[in-house]
Amino acid sequence: LALMSAMKFSALACLCSELRLELTLCCGQSFRWQETGPNEWTGVVKGRMITLCRLDDKNLQYCVHNSTDGENLNDKEFLNDYFRLHENLLALCADWSKRDENFAKKAESFTGIRILRQEPLETLFAFICSSNNNITRISGMVEKLCATYGNKLGHYKDKDYFSFPPLEALAVEGVEQTLRGLGFGYRAGYIHKTAKLLLSKRSKGWLESLADLPYLEAHSALLELTGVGAKVADCVCLMALDKLEAVPVDTHVWQIAVRDYGFKSIFKGKTLTNKAYKQVGDHFRQVFGPYAGWAHSILFSADLKRFQHVPTTQLPVKRSSHIDYENTMKRKVQKLEERVIAPSS
Repeated sequence: LALMSAMKFSALACLCSELRLELTLCCGQSFRWQETGPNEWTGVVKGRMITLCRLDDKNLQYCVHNSTDGENLNDKEFLNDYFRLHENLLALCADWSKRDENFAKKAESFTGIRILRQEPLETLFAFICSSNNNITRISGMVEKLCATYGNKLGHYKDKDYFSFPPLEALAVEGVEQTLRGLGFGYRAGYIHKTAKLLLSKRSKGWLESLADLPYLEAHSALLELTGVGAKVADCVCLMALDKLEAVPVDTHVWQIAVRDYGFKSIFKGKTLTNKAYKQVGDHFRQVFGPYAGWAHSILFSADLKRFQHVPTTQLPVKRSSHIDYENTMKRKVQKLEERVIAPSS
């Protein structure tokens, strides 16, 4: 009771058309968010345990359970940076719609999908887990990784939340065997070998420093890591290194390219060759420009089965659904405290 009563929600100005949580948080960019209530999500971002929900069409509501306000970015600035809210998504979509008729049709129903600015190390290992996998299983693997090697940050609605493990924890002997026992399969070896390589053969901060390199150089450097192919490298570039021109191409995106962009007459096989991969990415960059990876992610999301029955606009949660609950809990705690300190008659 005391924990719930102490939760403090704050408002963050953001139009629903600029950010839809149920699409952005669940489209396969990040694997740390859990739906914890009606239109409410709780997750961990760079060590912060956060609960988010939409307050109304113009505002989000957020609570940082372990706030680090005063250290580097305050919580509001942190969320603005994480969601790239300085970027005008409506203007970007208008531009992409002018460039591409297929995008224009999809964008009408899939507004508010943003590219997150994520932590490079977590993004790297999360997408190493993505090999021959789906969003649900990847999320489960990342959660196991954090629960096994991370630090507990807090507890909310019957669930514990953990930080992402430090590199050192993933490089110790025995990690591969442990992860295989948890169902990671061959990905366990990739995780352990890459962690050891980063510790022993790369300088501290090397991964983060790739953000300062041109896209192709950063992409090439990532390919040197175990378990990192072209798609994983592009995911890291796009979602953690500010390379918004990066276009991850998997089988799903290949199918979109064949169905909507005329690639069937060029490539007949189902297996993506390096040449096919590059040509699909180059086509998206030619059509959509320097933010091609963002446009591609909207097309990708619009094609996911999990989103086929999502309403065209996010339905905001009534303010009372969270505020009234919090006030009710406060009253209950207050009554309990009064019983404790009340003088006996």
